[in-house]
Amino acid sequence: MLPPFHLHADVLGVAAILGIGWWWLETRVRPLVAPGSDSATTKQRLSWYAGVATILIAAGWPIHDLAEDVLFSFHMVEHLLIGYVVPPLLLLGIPRWMGDYVLGRESVARIIRPFATPVVGFFAFNFAIVAVHWPEAITWQNTNEWVHVIVHATFFATAFMLWLPLFSPTEAIPTMRPPMKMLYLFLCTIVPTVPASFLTFSSEQLYPTYGDAGLAWGLTAVQDQATAGIIMKLAGAFYLLGMITVIWFRWISEEREWDRIERSLVGS
Repeated sequence: MLPPFHLHADVLGVAAILGIGWWWLETRVRPLVAPGSDSATTKQRLSWYAGVATILIAAGWPIHDLAEDVLFSFHMVEHLLIGYVVPPLLLLGIPRWMGDYVLGRESVARIIRPFATPVVGFFAFNFAIVAVHWPEAITWQNTNEWVHVIVHATFFATAFMLWLPLFSPTEAIPTMRPPMKMLYLFLCTIVPTVPASFLTFSSEQLYPTYGDAGLAWGLTAVQDQATAGIIMKLAGAFYLLGMITVIWFRWISEEREWDRIERSLVGS
């Protein structure tokens, strides 16, 4: 049922660049350009390399091979991992000094800042998530390797545009206040409902390049599409709602801490 094992050299190359690049910046560059800065925390290290590992899982064997040739539902899993999981893990894994050095320098921030606003990030990513799952777009991706690479790279870029206003590692690219972060993420649960509904309730095969390959997994083409729609809507929504919950509790904790400090100052 699983496709033959093989390594994806392009994915391994990206993972190696990200993994070695982070280590080189932290251990070799930081002492030279930011000797007084704090080193990366254990949480930041784990977050960064968890993001790299997720890239290997999502774009490597067997998920990518199944997503490309067998089951559209695996294609959806791959895109959710790339769009929702990898960017926040990588951004949370960047220490402040590294964010300032790589993204925060004015020559770089001036280019990134217009694309890292909540409005631009929201519309760019949600347009991309609809466009890349359009039937003709899937056909192009599955029949032309260059189109596939370009689409994935574009989707990945718009995902970073979506998440930068939430978890920017540098003050040069500002983040939103917690209430706006929660509203932003809630709105992100709405747009995917449209393509998810088409997938879930369609009675016709929308992606002919998959043919009847899903029968080996006990799924017809229509059932595979419906499964992908459910994954897109429910898995994506629950993930974003879980993140909203985390932001809520952290915000409440910070507000209580500020209230405690104010009371102690007034009492003194």
